[in-house]
Amino acid sequence: MNVAELADVVDCLRAIGRDDLRIEAKRAGGGLPQGLRETLSAFSNTDGGVIVLGLDEHSGFVATGVGDPGKISADLVDLARKMEPPLRPIVEVLLFESVMLVVAEVPELPRDQKPCFNPGAGIVNGSYIRVGDSDRKMTSYEVQLMLANRGQPRHDEEPVPGTGVDDLDPIALRGYIDRLRSTRPHAYADLDDGGVLRSAKVLVPHETGSVLSVGGLLSLGRLPQHYFPQLMVSFVHYPTVDGAEIGSGVRYLDSIVAEGPVPVMLQEVLRALRRNMTRRAVVNGLGREDIWEYPEIVLREAVVNAVVHRDLSPDSRGTQVQVEMYPDRLVVRNPGGLFGTVTVDDLGEDGISSSRNAMLLRILRDVVLPDDGRPVCENVGSGIRTMVAALRAAGMRPPEFRDKISHFSVTFGNHALLGDDVVAWIRGLRQAGLTDGQCVGLALLRDGDLLDNQTYRRATGVDSRVATAELQNLVARGLAEQIGTKRWTSYRLTVTAAQPPSSAQPADRRAQILAVLESEELGRGEIAIRADLTDVTARRWLRTMVSEGLLEQVGNSRSRNLKYRRADTLFQPSPDPNTTDNTANTDEPGP
Repeated sequence: MNVAELADVVDCLRAIGRDDLRIEAKRAGGGLPQGLRETLSAFSNTDGGVIVLGLDEHSGFVATGVGDPGKISADLVDLARKMEPPLRPIVEVLLFESVMLVVAEVPELPRDQKPCFNPGAGIVNGSYIRVGDSDRKMTSYEVQLMLANRGQPRHDEEPVPGTGVDDLDPIALRGYIDRLRSTRPHAYADLDDGGVLRSAKVLVPHETGSVLSVGGLLSLGRLPQHYFPQLMVSFVHYPTVDGAEIGSGVRYLDSIVAEGPVPVMLQEVLRALRRNMTRRAVVNGLGREDIWEYPEIVLREAVVNAVVHRDLSPDSRGTQVQVEMYPDRLVVRNPGGLFGTVTVDDLGEDGISSSRNAMLLRILRDVVLPDDGRPVCENVGSGIRTMVAALRAAGMRPPEFRDKISHFSVTFGNHALLGDDVVAWIRGLRQAGLTDGQCVGLALLRDGDLLDNQTYRRATGVDSRVATAELQNLVARGLAEQIGTKRWTSYRLTVTAAQPPSSAQPADRRAQILAVLESEELGRGEIAIRADLTDVTARRWLRTMVSEGLLEQVGNSRSRNLKYRRADTLFQPSPDPNTTDNTANTDEPGP
């Protein structure tokens, strides 16, 4: 990390007023501060992070420095090496605001080395994860999950004693065997029914003979809950955004427990969702179309993912998949966090896929739904992309994923992202030429979101280059404010843009720039400072005002010493430079 990157980190801390998920600052006036073992463990077990020693977190992150940077950096390296497994953070001493700071970049450990823990406390009491701006001790279940995830879990292949073919649904079983023989005759055509089931691991060896596997029972069983009562799906429709309605005593509007094999549970939950959903009207071309408040393909993929990728280890078999409907959102939650190399940031990216229950997934590719004959898992590896695309097509905000090691959840907001009120607000900004992606981005910013390149891409479907250009254009327009640079870059809505439409003013900076150039020639940087503009906004307006004849360049246009001065002749300005095309700004702006 260089000084410029450190400045971005400190600016971020000062902007949000607290430590961050990936940044921990400590004063360290008299040596290594307390709690560093926990932070080292938490960063390495989560997403990695940066430790900055010499910042006072209780005084607005003032740079107080460290007394003996050489010793503190050496002690920090030694402390990291004594963790289990040993950590090798990149530790540097940097001069910042006239004092010396010690900065350590702690990488996330590979999956097959987690969890990292303090050996003095033991693996259960010395393992931590990062939650928000703090380090939280992992539960014993979370530790066991991480240990199991070092390899490919095989809980779905475990035998279920006392079971047999008689526990399978005969119709589903017949369809499954016939489908395997017809689609993969080279593997199954010459096997009898028992041989097919053993080859597919629906039947597995046990000391008493062949019995059903956990995955086989869940996929094809008559009633898997006879053996595992909580391996089911619950659905609850709550009356308020907080759950039960305390005043009236109404706990829920609808509630079901979906039991049976996976196809039946999925079918019952989807029926309950349809029963409790309302329809909303959206403008489609020249008319209006009534659609469900949640696209059905989104619901199907979310519930399938939760059931198929849930943790099936013995410690989690007492926890069901939960589907919760609130007036403003739908939440689908399953035990067990993300598995493998997949992270929340790359969910839905091409080529990124991993399955905790590989054998269960394999079986369900050939088990069909009772109502439509489609395979349960027909979109293997593309379910998240399908959900995001369907939400985007419906004009809804992207899903919110949360990975908590012990559980994973996805939340869908049920309102249109570009509703009438948002469209009116965007029009009130008086900004012509906004792209569809920028309108979506503004809607997310208005909801209080912080946007980065990846979030913007997921919401709009554009590539990384276009996302950066469109976000920077929002900054130039004065609608968004950039926080940090490079990997720390994010964007938030400006105070001016957040005002009601009636008080929002066009982002015309000509008068400000002409005022600071009243009697002298200035460079772009000095103009930006005096006019209280960002550098990117100043650059765009200067280029436009030169083309309009309002300003003249003094010196070589490619020189860093280029200056600007007012021109002798002032005339009617041309269209707003913030538009993304060269057409005149005569139409009413809108998304």
